[in-house]
Amino acid sequence: MMNEPKNRDLWASEFGFAAKRIFGAAVHSVSAYRVFEQVADLPIFGSCRVVGAGKAAMTMAAALEQCFPNASFEGEVVVPHGYMDSFPDKLARPAAIRIFEGGHPIPDINSQRAAERALSVAKDCERDDTLVVLLSGGASALWSAPINGLSLQDIRTVNQMLLQSGADIHQLNTIRKHISAIKGGRLAEAAWPGHVVTLAVSDVIGDDSSVIGSGPTVGDPTTWQDATEIIQRLDLQLPTEVHQCLQLGIEGSLPDTPKLNTKLLEQSVFQLLASNVDALKAAKAAAQTMGFEVVSVDHDVCGEAREVGAAMARRVLRLKPGQCFIWGGETTVTVRGNGKGGRNQELALAAACVLEGASLDAVLLSGGTDGIDGPTDAAGGWVTPNTVPVALAHGVDPYAALEANDAYNCLRATKQLLITGPTHTNVMDVGIGLVAS
Repeated sequence: MMNEPKNRDLWASEFGFAAKRIFGAAVHSVSAYRVFEQVADLPIFGSCRVVGAGKAAMTMAAALEQCFPNASFEGEVVVPHGYMDSFPDKLARPAAIRIFEGGHPIPDINSQRAAERALSVAKDCERDDTLVVLLSGGASALWSAPINGLSLQDIRTVNQMLLQSGADIHQLNTIRKHISAIKGGRLAEAAWPGHVVTLAVSDVIGDDSSVIGSGPTVGDPTTWQDATEIIQRLDLQLPTEVHQCLQLGIEGSLPDTPKLNTKLLEQSVFQLLASNVDALKAAKAAAQTMGFEVVSVDHDVCGEAREVGAAMARRVLRLKPGQCFIWGGETTVTVRGNGKGGRNQELALAAACVLEGASLDAVLLSGGTDGIDGPTDAAGGWVTPNTVPVALAHGVDPYAALEANDAYNCLRATKQLLITGPTHTNVMDVGIGLVAS
């Protein structure tokens, strides 16, 4: 393990870097070019149509072309705005598969057009055609074709309300699938009787194929009634048109999403390429290589970000010198204030408030593997027991910032934002807690 620095500020910088290295190893392990190594035996040959959506869609398209040189591809994928300019310099861009950009996390007209084009490609498939679907986190917003009777503005309003409500990904997608023309198996249904091969990078706890990207190519186990109950439970005041749509669905006037064993999905194959579990394995290996004793690796961590952050900080305080623990999952934030931040930044700031004053040389980092945390340019943040006093010295009250959901500006003041830029993958979040030896 690296030698301990001579003073606390230098220590914080050096071991903050150690935590970032572990996080970086996790992200690298689930890059498109690494995960495509495992799919060479898939039935992808001849002429293939391609559609895709998500934060990894562009690099997945490039990897697809390189890994299957004997196939010919045509089609398109959609990524968030700005991603085309951030394509990794060392990688070859897709040659045959076109790239478009759309709105994320709130869909825009480009998101609607991308979904409509994907549906059009699917509907053109005949019995001997193969539709390759590249799916990753962000696809739900990037493919936003409203069901008949609703508008894009209805979709935008619902998304915004759900994101601010603290709804988890399962609740989000149950509602999204029932107001969409492409989600919940409807893309594969449109491609019938053609063959569908879905290659996915999971950004959801449990890696449920019906939840990743809102499951556009797999059967949907949820119903109109499920969507309505979630809305009632969250007490959401949705647009009148959306309520009317849900009511028509419950009454049977609108068809439900295709279910798990429907004949229309028999030609659809789903292959999971990477998940949070893969990233955590790589993080553990990196930490051990650096000399840390990894005492635990926790999967499927969820809950309110500030509560998880406080709990993780208490665990850090129980670590012995040279120990480390790693976790993965995805928390949520219930927005109460008007500040700026994301779930990982809020988790880190809540942890900093618990760590304040501890005599332990500890670091806690939490970051989104996609490089984006909320509507900010940060992937997350990292903190130490010295974060609170440093913030106060810069005129920022961390406790007030936490209450205002303003973790970004607090961590920016302490220079503890985790900045990676778009990573072109997405397997939820990775967190690291460590103590110097």
